[in-house]
Parts: sequence; C-alpha cells; structure tokens
Amino acid sequence: MNERIVQKKLSGENILDQSKISLKRSLGLKTGILLVAGIIIGSGVFKKIAPMSAGLMDKNYILLAWLLAGVISLFGAFTIAGLATLTNESGGVYEYLRLSFGNFFSFLSGWAALLIAGSGGIAAIAFIFSESVNYLIPLPNLPDSWQNISIGNFVFPFASAGVKILAVLSIIFLTILNIYGVKKAGALNNVLTAAKITGIILLIVAGLSFTHDTPTVTNIAKLPSSPTNIFSAIIAAMLSAFWAYDGWILVGNIGGEIKNPKRNVPISLVAGVGISIVLYILLNNAFMHVLPLSTLANLSENNIAALEVARAISGKTGIIAIALLIVVCTFGALNAVIITYPRLYYRMAQEKFLPKSFSFVHPRFRTPYLGLIYSMIWSCVLVISGTFDILTNMVIFTEFLFLALLGIALIKMKRNGKITARLILYPLSPIILILFSITLIINTFITQPVQSLTGLLFIISGIPVYFYYKKKSKEIQKTGE
Repeated sequence: MNERIVQKKLSGENILDQSKISLKRSLGLKTGILLVAGIIIGSGVFKKIAPMSAGLMDKNYILLAWLLAGVISLFGAFTIAGLATLTNESGGVYEYLRLSFGNFFSFLSGWAALLIAGSGGIAAIAFIFSESVNYLIPLPNLPDSWQNISIGNFVFPFASAGVKILAVLSIIFLTILNIYGVKKAGALNNVLTAAKITGIILLIVAGLSFTHDTPTVTNIAKLPSSPTNIFSAIIAAMLSAFWAYDGWILVGNIGGEIKNPKRNVPISLVAGVGISIVLYILLNNAFMHVLPLSTLANLSENNIAALEVARAISGKTGIIAIALLIVVCTFGALNAVIITYPRLYYRMAQEKFLPKSFSFVHPRFRTPYLGLIYSMIWSCVLVISGTFDILTNMVIFTEFLFLALLGIALIKMKRNGKITARLILYPLSPIILILFSITLIINTFITQPVQSLTGLLFIISGIPVYFYYKKKSKEIQKTGE
C-alpha cells in the first residue's frame, strides 16, 4: 500500500483504519543476518556444556552433538530459505504453512507461538538477563514473608522481586523502543550482536590459548556400552544444544519489513546459523580445554559453566567480563525476540485469526504497536507469575512438530511448481529434517512424556479457537464488514 493513508467513513467522520497501513521495509541484509545470530546467541551456549558433559562425559561426542544439532538447524534453515521464496509477507512459519496447507495447521503453529514460544520465550530471556545483572549488582528483594506468599501454592508473585522488576522494566523499555520504529530496534540489535560475537571470539582465543599448570584430562570415556543408550544420550545432548541454537526460524516473522525478502531472508537464515555453528563449536572446545569434563559435569543447574571457565583463566576479572558478556547477549536476544514475535500476531490478525487490533500499524512509526503492547503485557504477567519455565520447557518439542510439517511443505510446494528457485541440498535437507524431527519427537515422548503431552495439549487447545475465528471470518464475509 506504499505510503498512502487508508481512511474510511464512520459516523460521518474520516478516521484512520490502522489495520490497512502497511509496514515499512527498512531492514537490509546485514541486519537480517545479525538478527538471526542475535536471536540464537543468548545464554544457552554459556551453560549447556554442563548437562551435556554429565550425560556424555566424552569431548568428541559432545562436540559431535553440537555439530549435529548445528547441521540439523542448518538443514532447517535451508528448508525455511526455500519456503521464504513464496512470499514477501510477514508471519514466517505461520505464513509458510498457510500457503502450503491452508489455515488449520498455520493457526495451530501461531497459537503455539502465542501460548508457548512467544511471550513465554520473551519472559524467560528477560528473567535470565535480569539474573545476569543480579550476578554483577545484587538486586533488592522483599522479606521472606512476602516471597513465600503464593497463589494456589503454585504461583509466587513476590519471589525474586528485584530480578522480576528489572525483567519487567527491560521488556517495557525494549517494547517502547520497538514501537518507535523497527529501524531503531534493528540498529540496536546490530550493535549488541556485534558486541556478542566480538566477546565470544575473545573468550575462544583466551580459552584455547590457556595453559594448565598441571596436565588435565579432558576426554573421559564413560559412555554406556549399549549403542541404544549412546544414541539416546547423544539425542539428549542435542536437545541441550538445540536450546542454544533456538530462534533462527523467527527472522521470517519480519519478512514484511526486510528489503527484498525473497532474497535476503534465505541468506540471513543460512549465514546467521552458519556463524552460530562455528562460534558454538569453537567456544565449547575452549571450555573443555580449560576445565576437565568431570568439573563441568559436576556443576549444579544454577552454575554457569562459562563463569567457571573465566574464573580458571583470569579469576575475578574473568568472571566480571563473562558476566557482562552474558548480560549483553541476553539483552540483545531479548530485543530480537521482541522485534519478531508481534509480527507473527500481526499477520494472523490480518488473516482474521486473532483480534483485528493485533494488525493495527502506527500511522507514524509504521510498527504493529498494539501487538507489541499485548505481547509486552502477557510477557510481564508471565515474568511476575514465574510460570514461563513451564512453557519454555516445551519449546523445542513443539517447534520440531512444526519443523517436520515445514519439511513436508517444501517438498509439496516444490513438486507443485509453486517454488521455482534453486534450493540448497534439495530434497536432502527437508527429508533429513522430517526424519530427524520425527525421531526427536518420539524420543522426547519416551523420555519426557509429561512435558510432551502438556505441549501437545497446549497446541490442541487451539482447535476450538480456530473454529471460532473461522466461523467469525465467514460471518464478516457475509456482512461485507
């Protein structure tokens, strides 16, 4: 719709129909690449080496798990890159599934993002950012009598009050910045992601050049002898790695604001994931060069492996430097996910599968400001309630359900002639993505049945909502509103 303002008559007055204002294409290829890398590089890579060491206890297998998870993510990026050539619109996975299979599966993917990955992910990253700040500068808390107050012995709104308040303030600040224009938010992302990559490279160099006073054992082969158990252990380690790689798929959500998206979204995906794979493998190799696997494996869930590595390299100075790096990484990732998720809701509302107000675009700043505000409110509620952990535990499982569908979608659209562009490693990449996704889903159901069923129930809960909006959409078409 370019720059023109769309108006309509209501009660004899001209008023702006904000659902008809288009988003502005103001993000270039560099921002697209750094946005993918910025979403991926959060806190996961600094701590996931601990559970992976405990599960595998072998350096080579750990690096293999990081590599395999990266390659699967890259195959996923190849698949999404192919689907991204279908459209110039925002919406990402939702839009690709809509074009390939219609509204049902696309709505369920958007519903899962709305309930689980979107606001839950924003809340989780904001909380981790705030915890990282708390590590450097202790934040004030309420008295114990307040922290123990609960709702149904399940929600503790006043627990970790200082951390929660900072998390909420960070979400509000970045949401306001995003409302004022995607270009401003993109520029901040570029600065923060460049700082992340620079900091990680310096940590890699420091780790790999570290010399031990006494020899240390870094390869302790204690894997189960059964090939089945080894396979299961590697899959479990890959799940940890996938959490660190997670988020690359979100760049498609802002397709409506990227210049030449059919070209730049695919390049951004492949380049951003490729950068992350190289950095992650080198960084984890550096971790295992500095500390023996037995030390890494014995770290508690609350310990951050990178901080222990920094302590070994340069003591308190190293700890402060890595803590600052984690603050920058998590703040940058928070900004990136706040940019992307509301654009998905915006596209769903355009297709009349969310309230119309989610599609309202600010007439001056050209951003989906009401979608950003709704996302901010729900994210803040999840931070205060502390229930975001329940949602984020199901993110990887639900994502792979839809990744399998996306692999099928690429094959379908290519065979139907809807996709004419040359695709990277086609049909190998979608086939491997489908097979691996099915394997991971089955393995997760076996090893984590409660979590898997809960995630599935969240998705299924969208079915009656889908039929409600489908019926409402037909009524709107009949009345011509």
